[in-house]
Amino acid sequence: MTNGISGFQNVFFIGVAGVGMSAVAQYLRGIGIRVSGSDRYFKNDEYNKTREQLEQEGIRCFEQDGSGITDSTDLVVVSTAIEDTVPEVRKARELGVKIIKRSELLALIAKSKKTIAVAGTSGKSTTAAMIYQIFTDAGLSPGIISGAGLTGIIKQGKIGNAAVGTGEWLIIEADESDGSVVLYEPEIGLLLNVDRDHQETDELMELFSVFKSNSMSLFIVNQSNTLAKKLSANVDVDFGFENEAAGCNAKDFRQDGLKLSFTIEEQRFEMNSLGRHSVENAAAAVAVSRQAGISLAQCAESLAGYEGIYRRHQILGEKNGIWVIDDYAHNPAKCAASIRACQPLADKVIAWFQPHGYGPTKFLRNDFVEEISSALRSQDEIWMSEIFYAGGTAVKDISANDLIEDLKAKGKNAHFIENRNDLLEALRPELKAGAVLLLMGARDPGLEDFTRKLFNDL
Repeated sequence: MTNGISGFQNVFFIGVAGVGMSAVAQYLRGIGIRVSGSDRYFKNDEYNKTREQLEQEGIRCFEQDGSGITDSTDLVVVSTAIEDTVPEVRKARELGVKIIKRSELLALIAKSKKTIAVAGTSGKSTTAAMIYQIFTDAGLSPGIISGAGLTGIIKQGKIGNAAVGTGEWLIIEADESDGSVVLYEPEIGLLLNVDRDHQETDELMELFSVFKSNSMSLFIVNQSNTLAKKLSANVDVDFGFENEAAGCNAKDFRQDGLKLSFTIEEQRFEMNSLGRHSVENAAAAVAVSRQAGISLAQCAESLAGYEGIYRRHQILGEKNGIWVIDDYAHNPAKCAASIRACQPLADKVIAWFQPHGYGPTKFLRNDFVEEISSALRSQDEIWMSEIFYAGGTAVKDISANDLIEDLKAKGKNAHFIENRNDLLEALRPELKAGAVLLLMGARDPGLEDFTRKLFNDL
Protein backbone atom coordinates (compact mmCIF):
# COMPACT_ATOMS: atom_id res chain seq x y z
CA MET A 1 0.00 0.00 0.00
CA THR A 2 0.97 3.66 -0.27
CA ASN A 3 0.51 6.74 1.85
CA GLY A 4 -2.29 8.21 -0.25
CA ILE A 5 -3.54 9.07 -3.72
CA SER A 6 -1.99 12.54 -3.86
CA GLY A 7 1.47 11.14 -4.59
CA PHE A 8 0.49 9.81 -8.02
CA GLN A 9 0.34 11.91 -11.16
CA ASN A 10 0.10 9.36 -13.98
CA VAL A 11 -2.02 6.26 -13.30
CA PHE A 12 -2.62 3.43 -15.78
CA PHE A 13 -5.53 0.97 -15.54
CA ILE A 14 -5.30 -2.49 -17.11
CA GLY A 15 -8.84 -3.54 -18.05
CA VAL A 16 -10.12 0.02 -17.86
CA ALA A 17 -13.38 -0.78 -19.68
CA GLY A 18 -14.61 -2.95 -16.80
CA VAL A 19 -17.37 -1.32 -14.82
CA GLY A 20 -15.41 -1.31 -11.56
CA MET A 21 -12.17 -0.15 -13.12
CA SER A 22 -13.72 2.59 -15.25
CA ALA A 23 -15.46 4.03 -12.19
CA VAL A 24 -12.22 4.47 -10.24
CA ALA A 25 -10.42 5.75 -13.35
CA GLN A 26 -13.05 8.43 -13.92
CA TYR A 27 -12.98 9.47 -10.28
CA LEU A 28 -9.20 9.94 -10.34
CA ARG A 29 -9.45 11.94 -13.55
CA GLY A 30 -12.18 14.04 -11.95
CA ILE A 31 -9.85 15.06 -9.12
CA GLY A 32 -7.13 16.10 -11.53
CA ILE A 33 -4.89 13.05 -11.86
CA ARG A 34 -3.68 12.03 -15.33
CA VAL A 35 -5.26 8.68 -16.19
CA SER A 36 -4.85 6.25 -19.08
CA GLY A 37 -5.69 2.62 -19.61
CA SER A 38 -5.97 -0.40 -21.86
CA ASP A 39 -8.51 -3.13 -22.40
CA ARG A 40 -8.63 -6.32 -24.41
CA TYR A 41 -11.88 -5.09 -25.99
CA PHE A 42 -10.14 -2.01 -27.46
CA LYS A 43 -9.12 -2.39 -31.10
CA ASN A 44 -7.85 0.65 -32.98
CA ASP A 45 -9.89 -0.20 -36.06
CA GLU A 46 -13.13 -0.91 -34.16
CA TYR A 47 -15.57 1.47 -32.48
CA ASN A 48 -15.99 0.96 -28.75
CA LYS A 49 -18.55 3.06 -26.88
CA THR A 50 -16.84 2.75 -23.50
CA ARG A 51 -13.53 3.83 -25.01
CA GLU A 52 -15.21 6.88 -26.54
CA GLN A 53 -16.81 7.84 -23.21
CA LEU A 54 -13.55 7.43 -21.31
CA GLU A 55 -11.64 9.52 -23.83
CA GLN A 56 -14.31 12.22 -23.58
CA GLU A 57 -13.41 12.37 -19.88
CA GLY A 58 -9.75 12.87 -20.76
CA ILE A 59 -8.66 9.27 -20.20
CA ARG A 60 -6.35 8.11 -22.99
CA CYS A 61 -7.08 4.53 -24.10
CA PHE A 62 -4.81 1.92 -25.67
CA GLU A 63 -4.99 -1.59 -27.03
CA GLN A 64 -3.82 -4.18 -24.52
CA ASP A 65 -0.36 -4.48 -26.03
CA GLY A 66 1.86 -2.73 -23.48
CA SER A 67 2.21 0.48 -25.48
CA GLY A 68 0.36 2.63 -22.97
CA ILE A 69 2.87 2.19 -20.15
CA THR A 70 5.89 4.52 -20.30
CA ASP A 71 8.65 5.85 -18.07
CA SER A 72 6.22 8.53 -16.84
CA THR A 73 3.72 5.95 -15.51
CA ASP A 74 3.98 5.95 -11.73
CA LEU A 75 1.17 3.53 -10.81
CA VAL A 76 -0.51 0.59 -12.55
CA VAL A 77 -3.90 -0.64 -11.37
CA VAL A 78 -5.15 -4.18 -11.97
CA SER A 79 -8.32 -6.06 -11.14
CA THR A 80 -8.39 -9.59 -9.77
CA ALA A 81 -9.17 -10.82 -13.31
CA ILE A 82 -5.89 -9.54 -14.79
CA GLU A 83 -3.30 -12.29 -15.20
CA ASP A 84 0.48 -11.93 -15.01
CA THR A 85 0.84 -12.76 -18.71
CA VAL A 86 -0.87 -9.52 -19.82
CA PRO A 87 1.69 -7.34 -21.71
CA GLU A 88 1.11 -4.32 -19.46
CA VAL A 89 1.88 -6.30 -16.30
CA ARG A 90 5.13 -7.57 -17.80
CA LYS A 91 6.13 -4.10 -18.96
CA ALA A 92 5.30 -2.46 -15.62
CA ARG A 93 7.53 -4.97 -13.87
CA GLU A 94 10.33 -4.38 -16.33
CA LEU A 95 10.12 -0.63 -15.67
CA GLY A 96 9.74 -1.06 -11.92
CA VAL A 97 6.35 0.64 -11.83
CA LYS A 98 4.27 0.01 -8.72
CA ILE A 99 1.27 -2.32 -9.31
CA ILE A 100 -1.74 -2.37 -6.98
CA LYS A 101 -5.20 -3.87 -7.14
CA ARG A 102 -8.28 -1.77 -7.82
CA SER A 103 -9.60 -2.49 -4.34
CA GLU A 104 -6.39 -1.18 -2.74
CA LEU A 105 -6.68 2.04 -4.71
CA LEU A 106 -10.34 2.41 -3.81
CA ALA A 107 -9.43 1.99 -0.14
CA LEU A 108 -6.94 4.85 -0.49
CA ILE A 109 -9.54 7.04 -2.15
CA ALA A 110 -12.05 6.21 0.59
CA LYS A 111 -9.63 7.49 3.24
CA SER A 112 -9.63 10.91 1.56
CA LYS A 113 -13.37 11.50 2.21
CA LYS A 114 -16.14 10.76 4.69
CA THR A 115 -17.11 7.45 3.14
CA ILE A 116 -20.28 5.41 3.15
CA ALA A 117 -19.40 1.83 2.18
CA VAL A 118 -22.30 -0.33 1.00
CA ALA A 119 -21.73 -4.07 1.50
CA GLY A 120 -23.74 -7.26 1.01
CA THR A 121 -24.14 -10.02 -1.55
CA SER A 122 -27.06 -8.28 -3.30
CA GLY A 123 -28.28 -4.75 -3.92
CA LYS A 124 -25.06 -2.77 -3.46
CA SER A 125 -25.28 -0.75 -6.67
CA THR A 126 -28.97 0.01 -6.31
CA THR A 127 -28.67 1.12 -2.69
CA ALA A 128 -25.59 3.22 -3.41
CA ALA A 129 -27.50 4.93 -6.22
CA MET A 130 -30.46 5.63 -3.92
CA ILE A 131 -28.18 7.14 -1.26
CA TYR A 132 -26.47 9.22 -3.93
CA GLN A 133 -29.78 10.59 -5.21
CA ILE A 134 -31.07 11.43 -1.72
CA PHE A 135 -27.81 13.16 -0.74
CA THR A 136 -27.70 15.02 -4.07
CA ASP A 137 -31.28 16.22 -3.78
CA ALA A 138 -30.53 17.35 -0.21
CA GLY A 139 -27.74 19.57 -1.56
CA LEU A 140 -24.84 17.57 -0.08
CA SER A 141 -23.08 17.07 -3.46
CA PRO A 142 -21.68 13.58 -2.72
CA GLY A 143 -19.23 11.61 -4.79
CA ILE A 144 -19.89 8.05 -5.88
CA ILE A 145 -17.85 5.13 -7.20
CA SER A 146 -20.34 2.47 -8.24
CA GLY A 147 -20.57 -0.92 -9.87
CA ALA A 148 -23.30 0.25 -12.26
CA GLY A 149 -24.25 3.31 -14.25
CA LEU A 150 -26.79 5.64 -12.66
CA THR A 151 -29.49 6.65 -15.13
CA GLY A 152 -29.28 10.32 -14.14
CA ILE A 153 -25.54 10.42 -14.90
CA ILE A 154 -25.88 8.31 -18.06
CA LYS A 155 -28.26 10.95 -19.43
CA GLN A 156 -25.28 13.33 -19.40
CA GLY A 157 -23.55 11.10 -21.96
CA LYS A 158 -21.27 9.49 -19.39
CA ILE A 159 -20.75 5.85 -18.37
CA GLY A 160 -22.59 6.84 -15.22
CA ASN A 161 -20.73 4.86 -12.55
CA ALA A 162 -18.71 7.69 -11.01
CA ALA A 163 -19.03 11.30 -9.90
CA VAL A 164 -16.65 13.41 -7.82
CA GLY A 165 -18.96 15.84 -6.05
CA THR A 166 -17.93 18.92 -4.08
CA GLY A 167 -19.22 17.77 -0.69
CA GLU A 168 -17.56 15.78 2.07
CA TRP A 169 -19.32 12.44 1.44
CA LEU A 170 -18.24 9.62 -0.88
CA ILE A 171 -20.40 6.54 -1.52
CA ILE A 172 -18.68 3.31 -2.55
CA GLU A 173 -19.46 -0.39 -2.88
CA ALA A 174 -17.48 -2.76 -0.66
CA ASP A 175 -17.08 -6.02 -2.57
CA GLU A 176 -17.02 -9.36 -0.79
CA SER A 177 -16.40 -11.50 -3.88
CA ASP A 178 -12.63 -10.90 -3.83
CA GLY A 179 -12.41 -10.36 -0.08
CA SER A 180 -11.61 -6.67 -0.47
CA VAL A 181 -14.49 -5.61 1.78
CA VAL A 182 -12.03 -5.89 4.70
CA LEU A 183 -9.81 -3.12 3.27
CA TYR A 184 -12.26 -0.28 3.86
CA GLU A 185 -12.54 1.86 6.98
CA PRO A 186 -15.69 3.86 6.24
CA GLU A 187 -17.36 6.52 8.32
CA ILE A 188 -20.58 4.54 7.85
CA GLY A 189 -20.61 0.84 7.01
CA LEU A 190 -23.87 -0.59 5.64
CA LEU A 191 -24.60 -4.33 5.39
CA LEU A 192 -27.58 -5.21 3.21
CA ASN A 193 -27.62 -9.00 3.31
CA VAL A 194 -25.55 -12.18 3.38
CA ASP A 195 -26.34 -15.05 1.01
CA ARG A 196 -24.12 -17.81 -0.36
CA ASP A 197 -22.30 -16.27 -3.32
CA HIS A 198 -18.70 -16.83 -4.44
CA GLN A 199 -17.83 -18.16 -0.96
CA GLU A 200 -19.43 -20.28 1.71
CA THR A 201 -21.52 -18.36 4.22
CA ASP A 202 -19.00 -18.93 7.04
CA GLU A 203 -16.33 -17.18 4.99
CA LEU A 204 -18.70 -14.35 4.14
CA MET A 205 -19.67 -13.84 7.77
CA GLU A 206 -16.00 -13.61 8.73
CA LEU A 207 -15.39 -10.97 6.04
CA PHE A 208 -18.42 -8.91 7.05
CA SER A 209 -17.45 -9.17 10.72
CA VAL A 210 -14.13 -7.47 9.91
CA PHE A 211 -16.03 -4.90 7.85
CA LYS A 212 -18.21 -4.19 10.87
CA SER A 213 -15.21 -3.68 13.14
CA ASN A 214 -13.61 -1.37 10.55
CA SER A 215 -16.65 0.92 10.32
CA MET A 216 -15.48 3.98 12.20
CA SER A 217 -18.65 5.77 13.34
CA LEU A 218 -21.68 3.66 12.47
CA PHE A 219 -22.48 0.17 11.26
CA ILE A 220 -25.99 -0.20 9.84
CA VAL A 221 -27.40 -3.70 9.32
CA ASN A 222 -30.49 -5.34 7.83
CA GLN A 223 -32.53 -6.97 10.60
CA SER A 224 -34.65 -8.81 8.01
CA ASN A 225 -31.82 -10.88 6.54
CA THR A 226 -31.16 -13.98 8.66
CA LEU A 227 -27.38 -13.99 8.42
CA ALA A 228 -26.88 -10.22 8.41
CA LYS A 229 -28.96 -10.01 11.57
CA LYS A 230 -26.33 -12.09 13.37
CA LEU A 231 -24.02 -9.07 13.08
CA SER A 232 -26.56 -6.66 14.54
CA ALA A 233 -25.31 -6.91 18.13
CA ASN A 234 -24.09 -3.59 19.54
CA VAL A 235 -25.23 -1.51 16.57
CA ASP A 236 -27.03 1.79 17.02
CA VAL A 237 -28.85 1.82 13.67
CA ASP A 238 -30.65 -0.91 11.75
CA PHE A 239 -33.35 -1.28 9.11
CA GLY A 240 -35.72 -3.94 7.88
CA PHE A 241 -38.75 -4.99 5.89
CA GLU A 242 -41.93 -5.71 7.85
CA ASN A 243 -39.73 -6.11 10.93
CA GLU A 244 -40.91 -4.21 13.98
CA ALA A 245 -37.57 -4.84 15.71
CA ALA A 246 -35.80 -2.68 13.12
CA GLY A 247 -35.29 1.00 13.81
CA CYS A 248 -35.99 1.98 10.20
CA ASN A 249 -38.76 -0.44 9.27
CA ALA A 250 -40.47 -0.45 5.87
CA LYS A 251 -44.03 -1.76 6.06
CA ASP A 252 -47.35 -1.74 4.16
CA PHE A 253 -45.61 -2.71 0.91
CA ARG A 254 -47.73 -2.60 -2.22
CA GLN A 255 -46.85 -3.20 -5.87
CA ASP A 256 -49.13 -1.64 -8.51
CA GLY A 257 -47.74 -2.39 -11.94
CA LEU A 258 -44.40 -0.63 -12.28
CA LYS A 259 -44.86 1.39 -9.09
CA LEU A 260 -44.37 0.37 -5.48
CA SER A 261 -45.21 2.02 -2.20
CA PHE A 262 -44.41 1.49 1.47
CA THR A 263 -44.36 3.33 4.79
CA ILE A 264 -41.60 4.20 7.23
CA GLU A 265 -42.75 5.77 10.50
CA GLU A 266 -46.03 6.94 8.92
CA GLN A 267 -44.19 8.60 6.04
CA ARG A 268 -45.52 7.18 2.76
CA PHE A 269 -43.00 6.41 0.02
CA GLU A 270 -43.75 5.83 -3.68
CA MET A 271 -41.20 4.71 -6.26
CA ASN A 272 -40.96 3.61 -9.86
CA SER A 273 -39.44 0.23 -9.14
CA LEU A 274 -40.20 -3.44 -8.63
CA GLY A 275 -40.16 -5.93 -5.81
CA ARG A 276 -39.70 -6.41 -2.10
CA HIS A 277 -35.92 -6.27 -2.48
CA SER A 278 -36.23 -2.71 -3.81
CA VAL A 279 -38.07 -1.75 -0.62
CA GLU A 280 -35.30 -3.24 1.53
CA ASN A 281 -32.71 -1.30 -0.47
CA ALA A 282 -34.74 1.89 -0.07
CA ALA A 283 -35.06 1.35 3.69
CA ALA A 284 -31.27 0.97 3.87
CA ALA A 285 -30.77 4.21 1.92
CA VAL A 286 -33.18 6.01 4.23
CA ALA A 287 -31.43 4.66 7.33
CA VAL A 288 -28.11 6.03 6.07
CA SER A 289 -29.58 9.36 4.94
CA ARG A 290 -31.13 10.06 8.32
CA GLN A 291 -27.67 9.81 9.88
CA ALA A 292 -26.64 12.73 7.66
CA GLY A 293 -29.55 14.80 8.94
CA ILE A 294 -31.90 14.26 6.01
CA SER A 295 -35.57 14.04 7.00
CA LEU A 296 -37.98 11.25 6.08
CA ALA A 297 -40.00 13.71 4.02
CA GLN A 298 -36.90 14.69 2.04
CA CYS A 299 -36.04 11.01 1.50
CA ALA A 300 -39.56 10.26 0.25
CA GLU A 301 -39.54 13.23 -2.13
CA SER A 302 -36.17 12.19 -3.53
CA LEU A 303 -37.00 8.49 -3.99
CA ALA A 304 -40.22 9.42 -5.78
CA GLY A 305 -37.95 10.68 -8.56
CA TYR A 306 -35.46 7.81 -8.39
CA GLU A 307 -34.52 6.93 -11.96
CA GLY A 308 -32.77 3.64 -11.32
CA ILE A 309 -29.49 2.25 -12.60
CA TYR A 310 -28.29 0.53 -15.72
CA ARG A 311 -29.54 -3.05 -16.15
CA ARG A 312 -31.25 -3.29 -12.76
CA HIS A 313 -34.81 -4.12 -13.69
CA GLN A 314 -34.36 -1.75 -16.59
CA ILE A 315 -37.57 -1.64 -18.59
CA LEU A 316 -36.66 -1.81 -22.27
CA GLY A 317 -40.26 -1.29 -23.26
CA GLU A 318 -43.52 -2.95 -24.24
CA LYS A 319 -44.16 -4.41 -27.66
CA ASN A 320 -47.04 -6.58 -28.89
CA GLY A 321 -48.40 -6.67 -25.36
CA ILE A 322 -45.13 -8.04 -23.93
CA TRP A 323 -43.01 -6.16 -21.40
CA VAL A 324 -39.25 -6.72 -21.75
CA ILE A 325 -37.10 -6.15 -18.66
CA ASP A 326 -33.31 -6.35 -18.49
CA ASP A 327 -31.63 -7.19 -15.18
CA TYR A 328 -28.10 -7.72 -13.88
CA ALA A 329 -29.18 -10.64 -11.65
CA HIS A 330 -26.42 -13.24 -11.60
CA ASN A 331 -26.43 -15.12 -8.30
CA PRO A 332 -29.16 -17.46 -7.03
CA ALA A 333 -30.81 -15.02 -4.61
CA LYS A 334 -30.77 -12.20 -7.16
CA CYS A 335 -32.28 -14.36 -9.92
CA ALA A 336 -35.08 -15.53 -7.64
CA ALA A 337 -35.78 -11.99 -6.41
CA SER A 338 -35.81 -10.69 -9.97
CA ILE A 339 -38.32 -13.31 -11.10
CA ARG A 340 -40.59 -12.66 -8.11
CA ALA A 341 -40.46 -8.91 -8.67
CA CYS A 342 -41.84 -9.37 -12.19
CA GLN A 343 -44.69 -11.70 -11.23
CA PRO A 344 -47.14 -8.98 -10.10
CA LEU A 345 -46.89 -7.50 -13.60
CA ALA A 346 -48.17 -10.47 -15.57
CA ASP A 347 -49.85 -13.85 -15.46
CA LYS A 348 -46.71 -15.35 -16.97
CA VAL A 349 -43.01 -14.57 -16.59
CA ILE A 350 -40.60 -15.97 -19.15
CA ALA A 351 -37.11 -15.62 -17.68
CA TRP A 352 -33.84 -16.04 -19.56
CA PHE A 353 -30.52 -16.32 -17.76
CA GLN A 354 -26.92 -16.49 -18.96
CA PRO A 355 -24.64 -17.66 -16.12
CA HIS A 356 -21.10 -16.28 -16.05
CA GLY A 357 -17.97 -18.15 -15.09
CA TYR A 358 -17.60 -21.92 -15.03
CA GLY A 359 -16.21 -21.99 -11.50
CA PRO A 360 -18.97 -19.84 -9.93
CA THR A 361 -21.70 -21.71 -11.80
CA LYS A 362 -20.41 -25.08 -10.61
CA PHE A 363 -20.03 -23.80 -7.04
CA LEU A 364 -23.59 -22.44 -7.00
CA ARG A 365 -25.29 -25.10 -9.12
CA ASN A 366 -27.57 -26.46 -6.40
CA ASP A 367 -28.32 -22.98 -5.09
CA PHE A 368 -29.36 -21.77 -8.54
CA VAL A 369 -31.68 -24.76 -8.95
CA GLU A 370 -33.25 -24.40 -5.51
CA GLU A 371 -33.71 -20.62 -5.63
CA ILE A 372 -35.01 -20.43 -9.19
CA SER A 373 -37.35 -23.40 -8.81
CA SER A 374 -38.81 -21.91 -5.64
CA ALA A 375 -39.47 -18.61 -7.42
CA LEU A 376 -41.13 -20.02 -10.54
CA ARG A 377 -44.90 -20.38 -10.61
CA SER A 378 -46.41 -23.29 -12.51
CA GLN A 379 -47.08 -21.10 -15.56
CA ASP A 380 -43.63 -19.42 -15.59
CA GLU A 381 -40.67 -20.54 -17.69
CA ILE A 382 -36.91 -20.43 -17.32
CA TRP A 383 -34.55 -20.47 -20.31
CA MET A 384 -30.75 -20.50 -20.19
CA SER A 385 -27.96 -20.06 -22.69
CA GLU A 386 -24.42 -21.34 -22.31
CA ILE A 387 -22.17 -19.94 -19.60
CA PHE A 388 -20.33 -16.74 -20.52
CA TYR A 389 -16.59 -17.37 -20.78
CA ALA A 390 -14.39 -14.30 -20.25
CA GLY A 391 -11.13 -16.06 -21.07
CA GLY A 392 -8.34 -17.31 -18.85
CA THR A 393 -7.66 -20.78 -17.52
CA ALA A 394 -11.13 -21.83 -16.37
CA VAL A 395 -12.00 -25.53 -16.55
CA LYS A 396 -15.17 -25.96 -18.60
CA ASP A 397 -16.60 -28.85 -16.64
CA ILE A 398 -20.21 -27.66 -16.35
CA SER A 399 -22.88 -26.39 -18.73
CA ALA A 400 -25.94 -24.23 -18.23
CA ASN A 401 -27.84 -27.23 -19.57
CA ASP A 402 -26.90 -29.12 -16.39
CA LEU A 403 -28.88 -26.56 -14.41
CA ILE A 404 -31.78 -26.83 -16.85
CA GLU A 405 -31.89 -30.60 -16.50
CA ASP A 406 -31.91 -30.22 -12.70
CA LEU A 407 -34.82 -27.78 -12.97
CA LYS A 408 -36.70 -30.14 -15.28
CA ALA A 409 -36.26 -32.89 -12.71
CA LYS A 410 -38.09 -30.62 -10.28
CA GLY A 411 -41.01 -30.36 -12.69
CA LYS A 412 -40.20 -26.85 -13.89
CA ASN A 413 -40.77 -25.53 -17.39
CA ALA A 414 -37.08 -25.21 -18.24
CA HIS A 415 -35.31 -24.92 -21.60
CA PHE A 416 -31.71 -24.74 -22.84
CA ILE A 417 -30.84 -22.69 -25.91
CA GLU A 418 -27.06 -22.89 -26.30
CA ASN A 419 -26.57 -19.83 -28.50
CA ARG A 420 -28.45 -16.81 -27.18
CA ASN A 421 -28.78 -15.45 -30.71
CA ASP A 422 -31.26 -18.28 -31.34
CA LEU A 423 -33.35 -17.35 -28.29
CA LEU A 424 -35.96 -15.08 -29.86
CA GLU A 425 -37.00 -17.51 -32.57
CA ALA A 426 -37.25 -20.33 -30.03
CA LEU A 427 -39.36 -18.13 -27.77
CA ARG A 428 -41.81 -16.79 -30.33
CA PRO A 429 -44.44 -19.52 -29.75
CA GLU A 430 -44.38 -18.71 -26.02
CA LEU A 431 -44.60 -14.93 -26.32
CA LYS A 432 -48.22 -14.01 -25.84
CA ALA A 433 -49.66 -10.62 -24.99
CA GLY A 434 -49.67 -10.04 -21.25
CA ALA A 435 -46.39 -11.83 -20.55
CA VAL A 436 -43.16 -10.41 -19.14
CA LEU A 437 -39.86 -11.38 -20.75
CA LEU A 438 -37.11 -11.04 -18.14
CA LEU A 439 -33.50 -11.13 -19.36
CA MET A 440 -30.82 -11.79 -16.73
CA GLY A 441 -27.03 -11.93 -16.80
CA ALA A 442 -23.83 -10.14 -15.81
CA ARG A 443 -20.17 -9.50 -16.66
CA ASP A 444 -20.65 -10.01 -20.41
CA PRO A 445 -20.07 -6.65 -22.16
CA GLY A 446 -22.21 -7.81 -25.08
CA LEU A 447 -25.40 -8.19 -23.04
CA GLU A 448 -26.60 -4.62 -23.59
CA ASP A 449 -26.49 -4.95 -27.37
CA PHE A 450 -28.06 -8.41 -27.18
CA THR A 451 -31.02 -7.37 -25.03
CA ARG A 452 -31.73 -4.22 -27.04
CA LYS A 453 -31.54 -6.09 -30.35
CA LEU A 454 -33.90 -8.75 -29.01
CA PHE A 455 -36.39 -6.09 -28.00
CA ASN A 456 -36.12 -4.31 -31.34
CA ASP A 457 -36.66 -7.60 -33.21
CA LEU A 458 -39.59 -8.68 -31.02
